Amino acid sequence: MVLAPFVLTGVLAAAAAPTDVYFEQTTVTSLDGRAQGQGVRSRVWVSGRRLRLEGEAAQAPAFLLQLDVGQAYRLDPARQVAVQIDVSRLRNRAQMDSSAASDLMGSAEEGDVRSAALPAPRTIAGYHCRGYRMTASTLTMDVCLARDLPVGLDTFTDLVEWSGAGQAMAGFLAEMRRLQGFPLETRARVSVRGQTLDTVSTITKVVVAPQPRSLFEPPAGWRVEREAPPSP
Repeated sequence: MVLAPFVLTGVLAAAAAPTDVYFEQTTVTSLDGRAQGQGVRSRVWVSGRRLRLEGEAAQAPAFLLQLDVGQAYRLDPARQVAVQIDVSRLRNRAQMDSSAASDLMGSAEEGDVRSAALPAPRTIAGYHCRGYRMTASTLTMDVCLARDLPVGLDTFTDLVEWSGAGQAMAGFLAEMRRLQGFPLETRARVSVRGQTLDTVSTITKVVVAPQPRSLFEPPAGWRVEREAPPSP
């Protein structure tokens, strides 16, 4: 599982001081106005330099990233197996995805992105948020930022740099930091080769509270296997 930069826009939220966060997010992608499937619903837990990401189903696989010790796991509840992932290979894949996304988005650097406030405030997941439209090159991104949550865009600095998203989305992340707030929804639109791709990520629930450390470890009693090496 690799964290795509568009998805990371919703994930990369934090406070200046370390803050534990749990949120639920729905991501829907459309091509030329036609939805590509029913969307992806995910649950995300963050504690310091640790991340847990899983689908909404009770027995859905989960992904654990432990940046503090340089380890990652894919949890398989059906088999009660934790597959230890090659972190170097995972990071290389993430950075390749980020590089491809950077090319797609026109490689907007800090200072290249322009923003304008949208007219009507909104309420998302029970929080008041203010909308802004950010534009650069071929990409337009609408973001709804909540300022009454004790989280912002800095706790995930390590994850952003690790994944390469910090470079891929440098201009947009810098502009969101300037605007301040927790991104409850992002709508990204990019036009490439005559086609328009829309990606909408909406947070439907957010809780700022300490998270059990056990959530970020393979469950006790599960078998741990190493990821199979790639085919030559």
